[in-house]
Amino acid sequence: MNTAEIQALNDQFIINTYGTRKLALMRGAGATLWDADGREYLDFFAGIAVCNLGHCHPAVTAAIVEQVGKLVHVSNLYYIEPQVLLAQALARHCFAQRWFFCNGGAEANEAAIKLVRRYWTQMGTPKPEIITAEQSFHGRTLTTITATGQSKYQQGFEPLTPGFSYVPFNDLEALAQALTPQTGAIMLEPVQGEGGVRMPSPDYLAGVRQLCNDKNILLIFDEVQTGLGRTGKLFAHDHFGITPDIMTLAKGLANGVPMGALGCTEKVAGGFAPGTHAATFGGNPLSSAAALATLGVITAPGFIENAAQIGDYLHGKLDGLAAKFPCILEVRGLGLMLGVEFNTAVAPLVAQMQDSGVICGPAGPNVLRFLPPLIITKEDVDKVISVLTACLGELGW
Repeated sequence: MNTAEIQALNDQFIINTYGTRKLALMRGAGATLWDADGREYLDFFAGIAVCNLGHCHPAVTAAIVEQVGKLVHVSNLYYIEPQVLLAQALARHCFAQRWFFCNGGAEANEAAIKLVRRYWTQMGTPKPEIITAEQSFHGRTLTTITATGQSKYQQGFEPLTPGFSYVPFNDLEALAQALTPQTGAIMLEPVQGEGGVRMPSPDYLAGVRQLCNDKNILLIFDEVQTGLGRTGKLFAHDHFGITPDIMTLAKGLANGVPMGALGCTEKVAGGFAPGTHAATFGGNPLSSAAALATLGVITAPGFIENAAQIGDYLHGKLDGLAAKFPCILEVRGLGLMLGVEFNTAVAPLVAQMQDSGVICGPAGPNVLRFLPPLIITKEDVDKVISVLTACLGELGW
């Protein structure tokens, strides 16, 4: 099928939640994609920070093929070997000693919210309220859009889940003033993604951690987008020398196979008991095998360090463009999670880049976001910078 034929069927049978699109992507290898009409693209968005190892990575493909030949699904009514091996591997690399697996980021964050509420109930001191940040993004379920500090995602879905309040990101004083005796947790993205690749100040997250310690409040880090090497560390909070009580993962965890995870301390894990939470497909043999292979590649010696170096190289090249083009207000981010803020809406630039063979995306109206696979090279970066420069000229920016 060509693009027009695929689009026609989409328009006839698919609920229109994604609007009109121009591409039907059919095949991928590494950081390269091909559409239904045979055109080639350099992927600098990785399925929104999902394909951290690029497309069809041989180690992940081999693990999927092997697992499909053995067992795809049985449910969590039974022990699952790849799942427990994945939990063990994750525990080796971070603070979290207990894990719950699900299908994506919204489910992971929903699980975190439920865990907080039940934990404090089990402790005999119910504290159902959770504070999140303005411009945050935590998912698309009814509760996680409520946790999301952007009203545009909530409109038309009222009444929203009670128990959430919002404070400005990176404002420790506002956060402290918002606390009440009912505050059970603070939930933050270490680097805000959907909200514009917004960075915390160097001491902000440490201040939040101390505030939680002082007030006996749980700290949740939503690392759905920032985790698994995206920022140049395995987890973004590693940059700041602190740990949360609960962490959520998804996106890059299984390199494109739907997978989400909640990790927490041994103590907090006691908030859940048999029958209190579940996911039919969560951590099934197929997704766990894919995630285990993905994690093995990401944690191999030198892999994240190389991705961090390429991220610095891309950041430097973007800084160079900012010096030449007054329309660029700021370049920000960590590792290979970078945002370029413009003084105008970036939708025309995203479209122009796509027409020129480079896939990237927005983060809010005025921020161009780069989330390339962690396997990209300096040559890939140079090509993207060349295309971006040309597109800026063509648009007259």
